[in-house]
Amino acid sequence: MPVIRSSDAVTHEIHGARFVSYATPRSGSKELCAWRGEVPPGTKAPAHTVNKEEILHVLIGNLRVTLDDRTDDLAAGDTLIINAGSTLAVENPTDQTALTWVTTSIGLTADLADGTRIAPPWAN
Repeated sequence: MPVIRSSDAVTHEIHGARFVSYATPRSGSKELCAWRGEVPPGTKAPAHTVNKEEILHVLIGNLRVTLDDRTDDLAAGDTLIINAGSTLAVENPTDQTALTWVTTSIGLTADLADGTRIAPPWAN
C-alpha cells in the first residue's frame, strides 16, 4: 500500500496558485491523481477547458468559480463537479487563502483561451 507522507508531496506553482501533489503515477497511482490547491487572496486564474472530469472540494475559505457560463461562490464544504469539456475559471476575491482538494483521472490537460495546452505535472 503506497503511503504518501506530507513531506513527500511535490509542490508546483502556476498562475499565482500552488498545487501540492500527492497521488500521481510517480507516487504509485494507476488511475487517479489528487492534490491540494492553495489559492491566495486576489488570485484570478485564467479560464481553461479540461479534457477529464475533475472533482474540486473546498476545504478552507471561499472561491468564486465560473463553469461554462455559470458563476457560483463556493465555501468550505462545497464540492464542484467539472465535467470533461467544461471551461473553468477560479478566483479568490477574499482576504484568506482558500484550500481545495482535487481529484481527476491521469492524463488531464487544460486548454487556455490563447490556445496554450497545459499538461500539469500534478495530474499526469
